[in-house]
Amino acid sequence: MTFEFGPPSMIASDVDGTLIDDENRITERTVAVLERARAAGVELVLATGRPPRWIPEIAEQLAETGAAIRYAVCANGAIVYDVLADRVAHVEALQPAELMKIADVCQELLPGCGVAAERAGASAYDAATMPFVATPGYQHAWLNPDHVYVSAAEVTSEPAVKMLARMPEMSSRAMAEIVTPHLGDVAEATFSIDTGLVEFSVPGIHKASGLQWLAGERDVDATSPIAFGDMPNDIEMLRWAARGVAMGHGDPAALAAADEVAASNLDDGVAQVLERWF
Repeated sequence: MTFEFGPPSMIASDVDGTLIDDENRITERTVAVLERARAAGVELVLATGRPPRWIPEIAEQLAETGAAIRYAVCANGAIVYDVLADRVAHVEALQPAELMKIADVCQELLPGCGVAAERAGASAYDAATMPFVATPGYQHAWLNPDHVYVSAAEVTSEPAVKMLARMPEMSSRAMAEIVTPHLGDVAEATFSIDTGLVEFSVPGIHKASGLQWLAGERDVDATSPIAFGDMPNDIEMLRWAARGVAMGHGDPAALAAADEVAASNLDDGVAQVLERWF
């Protein structure tokens, strides 16, 4: 097999299930190839559903290497975060009226679901902003919950970069298929895990739009980017990139959107691909 693409001008990578292993670590092999890429003038930009406050645990693994991360596209493209300055550079938020519509649709079509809102502050740990508010009974999908329980009215009372609906007894795909036809032009639905969690964002906002904003506003060369991902919230990014690479264990929709399929994150899939050039 021949690969006409490359080398890339930028590396955009999803985090969970892609860049890191199941222990939340970037492997030595991956760090090494990222250092070689950076030495060649090609940098890594994180593109993730994570909020800025969950970026330091990843960025710190590269901070003292030759592949330190400058930027992260967070919240599925709704936030562009300047990692080195600890500053939120760009935000695309759903407004309260839109949040109320989404919540109404979810609670009508997914009876018993919990809803939550992810809000953006000025930095990763902005004390002036409650970053994640949820209705009572919302069951967090991750092991590091940091939400505050509030009323349903409070969840939708302020702009949010993401609204989330949680129903552990259903698959995320089934939830998304139920609610999407009823959202109209209010929001777009996607998911990053298939354990009963759907994420809603401003229409047209996704990882690719965040990367495009970054390329236009900062000194990041996106003339020939490569992108890595594994889930439906990576689809637009995989299609946007000059070379979209899905991880071997990924969701079928992500695999279908990619130009090629790599090994899994547990087999250094990202590193294996980048080693063609670096």
